[in-house]
Amino acid sequence: MTHSTGAGGLKLVAVETAADRARFIELPYSLYADDRSFVPPLRNEAAALIGGIKGNPWFEHGRAKLWLVERDGAVVGRISAQVDQLVLQHMGPGTGHWGMFECIDDQAVADLLIDTAETWLRGEGMTRAQGPFSLSIWDEPGLLVEGFDRPPTVMMGHHLAYYQKLILARGYAGIKDMHTWQVSITKPFPEIVQRIVAASERNSKLVTRKVDKSRFAEEAALILDILNDAWATNWGFVPLTPAEIAFVGKKLKPIVFEDLIRIAEYEGVPVGFMIALPDINELTRDLGGRLFPFGWARLLWRLRKPQVQRIRVPLMGIRKSLQGHRVASLMAFQMIEYIRREAVLNYGAVAGEIGWILDDNGPMRSIADAIEAKVTRTYRVYEKAL
Repeated sequence: MTHSTGAGGLKLVAVETAADRARFIELPYSLYADDRSFVPPLRNEAAALIGGIKGNPWFEHGRAKLWLVERDGAVVGRISAQVDQLVLQHMGPGTGHWGMFECIDDQAVADLLIDTAETWLRGEGMTRAQGPFSLSIWDEPGLLVEGFDRPPTVMMGHHLAYYQKLILARGYAGIKDMHTWQVSITKPFPEIVQRIVAASERNSKLVTRKVDKSRFAEEAALILDILNDAWATNWGFVPLTPAEIAFVGKKLKPIVFEDLIRIAEYEGVPVGFMIALPDINELTRDLGGRLFPFGWARLLWRLRKPQVQRIRVPLMGIRKSLQGHRVASLMAFQMIEYIRREAVLNYGAVAGEIGWILDDNGPMRSIADAIEAKVTRTYRVYEKAL
């Protein structure tokens, strides 16, 4: 059934048409209109995310259902529910996800949305629901529960503070926290870090190079191959498929700058990487989520030589074969220091953000502590038995 009317005049609408998808995408722009930390997402990227296999290769191994809730003809909530074959393999049988949750501060609306997602997941044979994931752990995982006072950096989620209350009322419990850490980068890191970097530079077996954007597809495949190996035992890990690697590469190419991405080679073999991105949210915030008719030209001009306050490190990894070895620490701090210098010199950045980092990721937390980074935002994943 496409439409059904429930208590309080609420109408549930299954998203099936282009018009429904457009309304699904539009809801956050009105909900967050008074939120000073909100950065309007680009509509074309939101459309690609939910656009099916033509727009997002996640749909090659996952299936999703989207719903809206209306009251008096106005959209007051939305949600997705999804089943991913790779999640079932790597996070356990019966694990279903929901996400893309946006809602007015009304428990009845939240109840209808979440109950609908849970019912669909049960019908798909799922025995537990986790969320929010929009749509996967590689997109925007978790609900923001701390750090509402600052805008998110590029590719990070932002939510309204009352969402946690609405979700907890449905019987969910938090199962995993993920943090972002921020650090001042205008001055060199502490002396101990500088000594580690100096030691790394004396090691002739270790070479850290910039990414070669002229071989972008090859370099992206190399980085994501290291990533799939390095992160294989992390909570929530789901490997990226070749099609997803190509999709991510195409999405990131306009905001990739060679001096902000490093590949570490040990004895001539690529074994580690670090990706940093200028905070493109600072360059798109005034576009209102629209690239056309004039936003695209403005963004392209700004990307010629972007000047930003913050640089974000979304991904960093070292192959499992070297994790725990001294050389891993050497290459990690070398990559961090080299990128810090470039971020300040070429992009005018004053702060770096690392994240997200799992709350139990001891090695990354140690690195964050060593460079005197502080937690600024926390995202939480919730779970409930179905």
